[in-house]
Amino acid sequence: MEVIAQNLIPKRKLYNGMEIPAIGMGTFGSDKYNSEQVSAAVKGAIKVGYRLFDCAACYHNEDLIGKVFKEAIDEGLVKREDLFITTKVWNDMHGDGDVLISCAKSLKDLKLDYIDLFFVHWPFPNYHAPGCDGDTRNPDSKPFSVEKFMKTWRQCERLQEMGLVKSIGMSNMTIAKLDAVLPLCKIKPVAIEMELHPCFQQKELFKYLEDRDILPIAFCPIGSPERPERDKTETDIADIEVKEMIEIAKAHNVHPAIICLKWAVQRGQVPIPFATEEAFYTSNLKCVTEDPLTDEEMKILEGIDKNNRLIKGQVFLWEGAKGWEDLWDLDGVIVQ
Repeated sequence: MEVIAQNLIPKRKLYNGMEIPAIGMGTFGSDKYNSEQVSAAVKGAIKVGYRLFDCAACYHNEDLIGKVFKEAIDEGLVKREDLFITTKVWNDMHGDGDVLISCAKSLKDLKLDYIDLFFVHWPFPNYHAPGCDGDTRNPDSKPFSVEKFMKTWRQCERLQEMGLVKSIGMSNMTIAKLDAVLPLCKIKPVAIEMELHPCFQQKELFKYLEDRDILPIAFCPIGSPERPERDKTETDIADIEVKEMIEIAKAHNVHPAIICLKWAVQRGQVPIPFATEEAFYTSNLKCVTEDPLTDEEMKILEGIDKNNRLIKGQVFLWEGAKGWEDLWDLDGVIVQ
């Protein structure tokens, strides 16, 4: 087993002074991998040098991942302060008091005394059953509401004030939503978790966050070829199959997925790829410590943006919505 030295892995500093590794591992097994496979990958990833792990209550695997964290700490493989653990409140736990319950359960399952970064997973309380198909709709779903979101955010702020979480963040936001809620926040989010990959660069939102000292954390960093079937459509573009991407990968003698990760880290976002095989998650981590992309290659990759959103979120749509675009403010669907 190859171990990547910690001093080689870049770090990012959050506006509150905390440091976060510039690359981590996601723990969403999609509909491809079960909890045992995901937790085994986490165990191996800690051994090779990963310290950032992105978890979530709705992934239904935090209990097994927590056992891995406890074993790694008890065995002296890592100290708790070496790890940077994120988790999220799921859509069915928004509302008065439920966020605190959600955090308490994640702390118990993950066997931790605190969470490093706690996210609001989606900005509305619309949810779906695990494993549902893309046509599933919950009749109780509603458009984004500033008032309802801020009730949830106030509880996140309380969690930080209580010391149960060190930092708080938001996920799957847009500029319109952020413009509505940031002025109301007592504690500004340190990070926004969002879909980011070379064919979906979200340049305007990225610059918006950069200007406000909010860190983008990137899910689907290689275009998520193993995302759930419900999230796949005929118009999707595979980042790793784009001609320019393939040419740059050949020049570096690596798989195109590695180029996606190099690009992400050099651009300034924190990618959280997932892999179950040791060779893959090791190369994912190692690739950001060596053989950087040139300025010219970064410029080429900047030009392959296709505005190709892969995680469209259509299962969260409400009655009367025209289509998944409504989730992303293209029609200004925001309830004050």
